[in-house]
Amino acid sequence: MKSASLCWGQRYMWLRVHQLPPEHQHETHVVLRFQVPGGLTVAQCRAILTHLARRHEILRTTFPLDPEPAQRVEPPAALPVTVATTERDGTPGPAGVLDDLTRRPFDLAAEWPVRACLITTGGLPRQCVLVFNHLAVDAWTIEEIKRELRTQAAGLAARRPAALPPVRHQPSDLARHEASADAAIVAARSMAHWQEGVARLPRDPFARRRRDAEGAGHATLISPALLAAGRRVAARHGVWPSLVPVAAYAAMTARYTGQRTVGWLAFVSNRGSHPYPDVLTCMFSPMLVTVDASGDPPFGELLRRLAGAFEQAGEHAYVPYDKVVEMVSREGSRRGGEVRLGSEVNFIKQRSKEYGGRRTAFTWNPAPLSWARCGLDTYLRIDEWRDAVSLSLHAAAAVMGPAEVEWFLRGMEALVLAHDEGRETPAAPPPLPPPPLPAPPPVAAPVPAGPAPDAAVAALAEAVRETHGLSRVDPSDSYVLAGGQALRAPQVLARLAGRGWTGLTLQQLTGPAPLGALAARLAPGPRTPSTQIPSNSE
Repeated sequence: MKSASLCWGQRYMWLRVHQLPPEHQHETHVVLRFQVPGGLTVAQCRAILTHLARRHEILRTTFPLDPEPAQRVEPPAALPVTVATTERDGTPGPAGVLDDLTRRPFDLAAEWPVRACLITTGGLPRQCVLVFNHLAVDAWTIEEIKRELRTQAAGLAARRPAALPPVRHQPSDLARHEASADAAIVAARSMAHWQEGVARLPRDPFARRRRDAEGAGHATLISPALLAAGRRVAARHGVWPSLVPVAAYAAMTARYTGQRTVGWLAFVSNRGSHPYPDVLTCMFSPMLVTVDASGDPPFGELLRRLAGAFEQAGEHAYVPYDKVVEMVSREGSRRGGEVRLGSEVNFIKQRSKEYGGRRTAFTWNPAPLSWARCGLDTYLRIDEWRDAVSLSLHAAAAVMGPAEVEWFLRGMEALVLAHDEGRETPAAPPPLPPPPLPAPPPVAAPVPAGPAPDAAVAALAEAVRETHGLSRVDPSDSYVLAGGQALRAPQVLARLAGRGWTGLTLQQLTGPAPLGALAARLAPGPRTPSTQIPSNSE
C-alpha cells in the first residue's frame, strides 16, 4: 500500500474540512452529474467507474490521522456504486439516495473520497452522479474526469476502444516533489511574502463593524450590464476583465471598514507552479492579496494597484497552507490577539451558463448555515456567465446585516458602471450610505470567564504533548508556540473527544490564545467512540 504526505493544496482543504462539525462537512463536497448515453447498461457504467478509479490513485486514497495526516493509496478494486431507480418499486428514490450521498460526511480515514450513484429508468442508466470530497478534486480535476467519462461512454456506445491518454503522474509524485529542497526554497520565499503582507494588515479588518450577532446572510446580484462594462473598463486599462469586479470589491471593502490597506484570500490553481500540472488531485489554495487603498484613489488607479497586487500574490501563492496558519498564529501572539484573514474572493468562469435577462436581479438565498461554521467573515463568489456577471456574497451577521449586504453588492455594480461612463471619480460607493457604526468590540477575542478547571488544562496539554511527542507543554503558550502543528490539530481534538472533552474548534486551537485559556472552553462528557490513536511518545 502506497503512502505519501498530504500535498500542499490538500492541506488547505484538510484544515477546511476539519473546521466544520461533521453535520456541516458537506460544505466541502463537490457533485458531478453525467448524462449516460443511450445504449449503455448498468454493468458497463460500473466498469467505466472502476476503470476511472484504477487509473487515478486519488480516487482510492484514504486520509488517516496517525501518525500524521497522510495519503494512503489502496489497491485497485471495484468502485462501489449505488443504483437508484425512478420507478416506484418500494426502494429509496433518487432524491433521497442523493441527499444521503451528498450530505453524509466522508470517513476520510477509511472511505474513498468519491461516491457513485447510477439513476436508472426501466433498468437502464440515465444519469451518473459522483460526490467527491474536495480533498480529492479541484475544478481542473473535475473537468478531466468529465472528459474521461465522456470518452469511455462514447467508446462503449459505439463499440470501439476508448483512447485515453496515459497517466504519467500521481499525487504521490507531487508530494515527493513538495518534500524536496527545490520546493522548500520556493516555500520559504513565498512565506516571506505572506509574512510581510499579514504584518501590513489590521488585526481585525472589520473591527469598526463587528457586533454581537450570530448567523449569516447570502445574497446574489446578477447583472448583464456589469459584464459588458467590465470588459470595456479592462480594455481601457489593459488588465484582465476578472480584475474589474474585484477592484470594486476592494473599493467597497475599504469604504465599509475604513481601512487603508485592504486584504483578502483569493484562490489560485497552482498548476503552473511545479513539474506535475497533470496530476488529478486538489491543488488550489488561497493566495494573500493586499491592496493600498489610501488616498481615496480614482477607480482606475485602484484597478492598476490591484493588478500589481495580484501579480505579486500569484508569484508567492504556492505554499503549504498549514504553515501559513502557524505563521498567522505567531503573528497574533506577537500582537496580542487573533489576526483575522476571514475574507475570501473567488472568480469562476462559466461559459456554459446563461442568465437570459436584461435587467439586474437581486435575490436573497437561504441562510448559509454550513458556511457560517467555517469561521469566515465574508465570501464573495464572482461568476462570469455568457451574458452576465453574478456576484454572490456570504456575510457573517457579526460584520454585515441584510441592508449592508445589499448596499455592498449594488455598490460594486454602480462603481463599475460609473467608471465605464467615463467618470474618473474616487473609488467610492453609490449615494446610499452604510448604516451607523456600532460601538467597537473588546480588543481581545472573548474567552470564557474564570479560570479553566485543572483537569481541562491537563487534558488539553496532554493531548498536545502526546500528539506531537513533546517532553512537556506549557499551558501559558499557544498551541503553535508550544510546538503544535496545524495539520495535527484534528488529531488533538480527536484525542480530547476520545477522553470525553469537547468544546474546542480547530480555528480556536490553532489561534494565539494560550492553551490554559482555551481549556476553559472544554466541557467534560461521555467519551466519543473513535479509532484509537497511539501516542507518539510511546
